[in-house]
Amino acid sequence: MKEALLQYAWQHKLFYAGNLATIKGKRVEVIDPGQINRDAGPDFFNAKIKIGETVWAGNVEVHINSSDWKDHHHTNDSAYNNIILHVIAKHDADIFRISGEEIEQLLLPCYEDLESRHEALMGQKSFVSCAEHLDKVPRILLSDWKNALLTERLELKVNDIETLLQNTQNNWEEAFYITLARNFGTGINSIPFELLAKSLPQIYLAKHKDNLTQIEAMLFGQSGLLNQSPASDYTDKLKQEYSFLKAKYQLQPIDAHLWKLLRLRPQNFPHVRIAQFATLTNKSSKLFSKVVNAKSIEEMESLFECSTSEYWQSHYTFNKAADSKNKAIGKSTIKILLINTAAPFLFAYGRYKNDERMQEKALTLLEQVTPEQNSIIKNWKQYNIAATSAFDSQALIHLKKHYCDCKKCLQCRIGHYVLKHDS
Repeated sequence: MKEALLQYAWQHKLFYAGNLATIKGKRVEVIDPGQINRDAGPDFFNAKIKIGETVWAGNVEVHINSSDWKDHHHTNDSAYNNIILHVIAKHDADIFRISGEEIEQLLLPCYEDLESRHEALMGQKSFVSCAEHLDKVPRILLSDWKNALLTERLELKVNDIETLLQNTQNNWEEAFYITLARNFGTGINSIPFELLAKSLPQIYLAKHKDNLTQIEAMLFGQSGLLNQSPASDYTDKLKQEYSFLKAKYQLQPIDAHLWKLLRLRPQNFPHVRIAQFATLTNKSSKLFSKVVNAKSIEEMESLFECSTSEYWQSHYTFNKAADSKNKAIGKSTIKILLINTAAPFLFAYGRYKNDERMQEKALTLLEQVTPEQNSIIKNWKQYNIAATSAFDSQALIHLKKHYCDCKKCLQCRIGHYVLKHDS
C-alpha cells in the first residue's frame, strides 16, 4: 500500500474501527482523524484520539513503515514533537520524541478491498479512470463537485491575475489587456500573444487611438511578423510607421518564430488575430471598466465585437489573399474571451473589492454563456455527463486536467465515492 492511500484511509475512516489498539496494546478510539496538511509538517493537524483512558488532541503522522519516522529525520524535528499517534501499515521500529518519550503507534486495519479498488482505478486506460462507475455516481454529488471545481478553477485564474497586477503596479486595465491578448491566441498562440502585449504597454496604444494604422504598425511590428513581410503598399506603410514609433518608445519586438502557423484555419492565423486585436484596441478605451459596468451578457458581448481594417478583409497573412471577406471576431471567439478573460477578472475584482455581487456576476456570466465544444466536453457527454453552460464545461475541463489526467482519484469526490462504495 502506498502512503497516500494510507493517509486517505485514515482521513476518511476507511478502516475497521472496532477493537483498535496500539502496538503496546492500548485501546484506540478515533474521535476526529484531524485536518489533512498539504504542506510541510505533520500529515494531520488537530486530531482528537482516545488512547487507553486518555483523550489526546494534537497531530498525527502517517507512514508505511515505523522506521520511516527515523528515515525522514522526524526524531529531532520539533515540528513533530506533539504527534499523538503514528499511523502505520508495518511495524518495524519503536519511535520517540526529542525528549526520549516513546510515541504510540497504530497498525491501521484498512478495508480489505480498498487497495485493490485503488489499483483498479489507477490501472484504467479509459478517458477517465472511473468511467465504468460514472453511471452510479449520484447527480447531487456531481452537481456539488462541479460547483467546487469551478470555484477552484477561478481561484487559479485569480492567482494569475494577482501576479499580473503585481507586475503592473496594480493596474487592472493593463492586466486585463495582457490577459485579453493571451486569450486572443486561442490556445496555440496564447504565449506569443501575451508576450506581445507585455512588450507593448497599453498606454502607448492609447496615445494613437485615432490612428488604426499606427496601432496595427505597433502590434505587427512588436509581433516580429512585420519584419518578415514582403513589400507592398500596406506593409511599407506599416514598416515606416513602426520604425518611427519603435524609436520613440524604445520598443523591442518579440521573436517571430514563436508564432505557430501550421494546421491553422485562415481565420485563426495570428496575422488575422492581431488585426482583430488592433481594431478592438482602436475602438475601445478602459475596456475592463466597461466589462465591470455591463448590465447584461448582450452588452458584454458587444464590447468584444469588431472586424478588421480593409486590408485584412481580403488577407489572412501578408500578401496572401483569403477567400472569405468576413474577418469579424466570431461568436465562438467572443465566448472564449468572456469565459477566460471577463469572468475571471470580474471574480478577481469582486474578491479585491470584497464585493460578493461582483463575484456572483462572474458566476452568472458563466451560467449564461454556452459551453465550449471541445474533445474533453464531448467525451464527458459520452458518459451522460453533459455541460449545459460554460459554468459546467469549465468545471469539467478542470476536473479532467487537474484530477483525472493526474490520477488524483484520492482527492476527487467521484473517486472517493467509487472507493467507498461497492462496484
